[in-house]
Amino acid sequence: MTTTVELASLTIEKGLTLDRPTISIADPTVVFSDLLFNADLARGRCPPLVQAVFYGDADEVRGLVYMNEDVNSTDMERRTPIHAAAFRGEAEIVDFLAQSGARVNTKDSRWLTPLHRAVASKSLSTVKMLLKHSADVNARDKNWQTPLHVAAANNAIEIADTLMMHLSTVNVTDRAGRTSLHHAAFNGHVNMVKLLASKGGTINAQDKKERRPLHYASYMGHVDVVKALLENDADIGCRDRTHFTPIHAASASGQVSVVRVLLDFGAKADVVNANGNTPIHIACLNGNDLVLRELIQHGADINVLNHKGQSPLHLAAVSPHGGTCLEILLSEGADVNIRCKEGCMPLHMIALQGRYTRAESLIEHSASVDCADKNGNTPLHLAAQNGHQELLVTLLMHGANPTRRGIHGMLPLHLAALSGYTMCCKKLLEAECDINALDDNHRTCVHCAACSGNVDCLDLLIRSGADFSLADKDGRTPLHYASGNANHQCTLSLVAMKANVNGLDTRDCSPLHYAAAADMEADCVEHLLHNNANPRLRDVNGYNTLHYAAANGHSLAAEKLQAVAASDLLNTGGSAPLTTPLHLAAYNGHVDVLHVLMRSIVNLDIQDANGRTALDLAAFKGHLDCVEALVMQGATILVNDSVSKRTPLHAAAYNGHAECLRILLENADQEGAVDCLDNQSRTPLMVAVSNGHTDATLLLLQHGASLSARDIHHRTALHRGAANGHEECVDALLQSQANTSCADIKGRTPLHMAAACGHVGILGALLQAGCTNHLDGNGYTPIHWACYNGHENCVELLLEQDPKMFFKGNSFTPLHCAVLNDNESCAELLIESLGDEIVNIQDRKGRTPLHASALNDQVECLQLMMKHGGQPNIADQLGKTCLMVAAESGSAGTIELFCSPSDQIDGPTELIVSSACADLNACDSRKNSGLHLACLQKHEGCALMILEKLEESTIINLANDDGLTPLHIAASNGLVSVVQELISKGASLLALDNKGYTPALSCAPTDKIADCLAIILAHMLPFSPASTATNSRIALAMSGELGRLRNASLEFTDGNRSRGESNADTSDSETY
Repeated sequence: MTTTVELASLTIEKGLTLDRPTISIADPTVVFSDLLFNADLARGRCPPLVQAVFYGDADEVRGLVYMNEDVNSTDMERRTPIHAAAFRGEAEIVDFLAQSGARVNTKDSRWLTPLHRAVASKSLSTVKMLLKHSADVNARDKNWQTPLHVAAANNAIEIADTLMMHLSTVNVTDRAGRTSLHHAAFNGHVNMVKLLASKGGTINAQDKKERRPLHYASYMGHVDVVKALLENDADIGCRDRTHFTPIHAASASGQVSVVRVLLDFGAKADVVNANGNTPIHIACLNGNDLVLRELIQHGADINVLNHKGQSPLHLAAVSPHGGTCLEILLSEGADVNIRCKEGCMPLHMIALQGRYTRAESLIEHSASVDCADKNGNTPLHLAAQNGHQELLVTLLMHGANPTRRGIHGMLPLHLAALSGYTMCCKKLLEAECDINALDDNHRTCVHCAACSGNVDCLDLLIRSGADFSLADKDGRTPLHYASGNANHQCTLSLVAMKANVNGLDTRDCSPLHYAAAADMEADCVEHLLHNNANPRLRDVNGYNTLHYAAANGHSLAAEKLQAVAASDLLNTGGSAPLTTPLHLAAYNGHVDVLHVLMRSIVNLDIQDANGRTALDLAAFKGHLDCVEALVMQGATILVNDSVSKRTPLHAAAYNGHAECLRILLENADQEGAVDCLDNQSRTPLMVAVSNGHTDATLLLLQHGASLSARDIHHRTALHRGAANGHEECVDALLQSQANTSCADIKGRTPLHMAAACGHVGILGALLQAGCTNHLDGNGYTPIHWACYNGHENCVELLLEQDPKMFFKGNSFTPLHCAVLNDNESCAELLIESLGDEIVNIQDRKGRTPLHASALNDQVECLQLMMKHGGQPNIADQLGKTCLMVAAESGSAGTIELFCSPSDQIDGPTELIVSSACADLNACDSRKNSGLHLACLQKHEGCALMILEKLEESTIINLANDDGLTPLHIAASNGLVSVVQELISKGASLLALDNKGYTPALSCAPTDKIADCLAIILAHMLPFSPASTATNSRIALAMSGELGRLRNASLEFTDGNRSRGESNADTSDSETY
């Protein structure tokens, strides 16, 4: 149900936002105040030792120290007396304190050492004294600034020179990536810059924003520093992360002298940054007219466009300080009608800001007053929308068309009314604008004014003859919009003009519906009701006005509506929806509305279309106040819905609303309510544990929830916690003595669930609680499941608990399970723990883990097992080796491993499997070799790999129990490449199967067609009877016997049996 008036289409996007390409550089200067030392001293808060230090009284200091004053005592900022002495530059006192045990490298709360303090105070003697006592020259404060950073920032040249004698490099960076040279350049200390450069300072060092010292010096306007850096080979075209160059930085801050120097040193005037802005763009945006003139004198293009298609004139037009720049550009002949990618001209930009004097300048230079952007808006539209009356008048005076349509087909009058600018509306009406013009949605300016809430604007339009009864495409009148936005004064005005208070829109909503949804104070609702608005009207979904008030939590509106027609509004009969106002208020947590509704509702257990009561919805959403209110008024707690038969207890438990659960449990009348069931026989405890709600779980356990309750699958709450990995819930269940050995309908215990899902913490808790390793219905143990799903940690834990578990249960062992799903880590763990002998273990069908690997083409696992002594020629009960299983299942990687030369196999040398290990000539119980099986299953690639390895082998012409050679099978399945390879290796073309068919006749799709082909061949080709076997179909055709046999066979069959059919199953159809 929609409960708000959708007015999005009545608003337009300005769409002319600009990225400000100003450069913002934080001041990296290290500034030290007196750190409240002096203030504390004045208040007498400092210890006597610190006071003596500040007074510079060395004798007093000595006396205090001799009286056992602590030389390492700290204040609230962790500053020691030696910090104070260093700050005051008292070298003699520093010397004495250091000799008396003061720690010279101690740090205060900002990690500042005494050396930092001395450097900041520019006390060379103190610095030397601290260095004499092994002060750390590489100490960093919280901004990672070293004493050299401090010296560079404060222009302490002699100190910097002294410090550098103790440093291996001067290019140490602070937290922002700035070197001492960055600090010196930013603060304009040219001599310091020269000193650092002479000592190996990196001129082009980059900070974390990729800015260099030249960027900072240029931005701050330090001409001498800029020259010094350039003379030391600083890169004049260097770019920061946003591609700002030094000339961009200087242009941003208006440093014309620096711009002139950079241009003289060869900087490009039209270089662009990441947004495509040139220095002239930056200068115009920041209103730096002197920089603009300098750039123009050096040939900068005044019509150059950035990536948004904006020229410098666009930016000058929009800049708060760009008036002078705009005049300069106009005087230089800048294009006044150039469009950006949004279709805006400079005049559009001015219209946004309302600077009418600039607009006049543009118009005087032939700017088009009716140019439209890509949304169709002219400067007049934008001026009207933003309430710039003077600009609007200026545009109208210069011929702007007030009837031009913009976004959504709106006139400037629509936009002025929508924004509530009365004077702009008045000026547009004076320009003879059509007052009843419709936009694309058939809305008039009165609709817009009613939406804006400006009653003066609305009254002006109505007095000027606007029709306030017109409806838009959605059937809404201005009164709908005034009510829907809770614009009380506009509602009063429209009702006073006899607007239809019961008019319906296309959704059958009246103004009262919208007022009920939007009016928190209920002023509009009350006024509409007093003017005969019908509260009983229903929208297309059957919802009345009370539904709207309840859904939006407007209790005053609900109260006024109930006072007029409570019985009708709460009636659930007839066409009324089953979702009542009570449901909506409970679902949305509006307890005040609930209290209003419950005064008139007798049955609080009314159910919606899904059988849910208001209490169910409130519990599901966790609205405690609503739950408490409904329960106190007698709402029934154990009511089942019609979907899953859940109760409010289930609903609260589902989302873990423990407090709601507490209220429900404490007020449930029925005994055993805590274990109520849904249609899956799930209790609230099961639901809470399933979703990991610990608080709800503990609360239910405190109220006696059954730990042994089972759902229709015989799963308990513990099963659910183990499967979903909710450790805290499982711990709570175990502490309450939950049965850890209970099995579900498939015989699986919580231990199986935890192992299968990889929850090792829960697995350990269950084992510690004494859970035994039961077998499930298929004989699988937890370690089978852990291996099958690849949970290595669970496998390791289970092996530590009981290594013999591997040999229990289903003979398809955990190793089979691990390699079947390519869980190599689990397989390796099993082998390391139990030894290499498990590699060749066979299940009840004789299959080894190598067979399982080959089935799913798990080459890495196969290599692992071969490394540990795996035997590839062990046959299962059907006589199949792992190579034969691979051939039958199309496991090309496994075939390649067995058939490729060792130098072509990827992997470590010790894992390479020699082709001699796999017997390519082995046959199964039906005399099928791997080649037969690959051809039978149409795995052409596998067959070719086997053939490539075969040289002189009997299996080329080996017939299986049906008399079929590989050539018979390949031909019957259309394996062209295999047929060609077989023939090239000497496969017999005249070999006969048990039916007397040659490989050529095997190509026929049915026996009948094969016999026809045999007859034709018998009469086409010069066969010698001596060269043709007597049971050959061709020989029978030559003697005429084939026709008689075929006629006889028709008495028993239709003769169309497929050539591919066989009475015997030639493959193991059982899957793993």
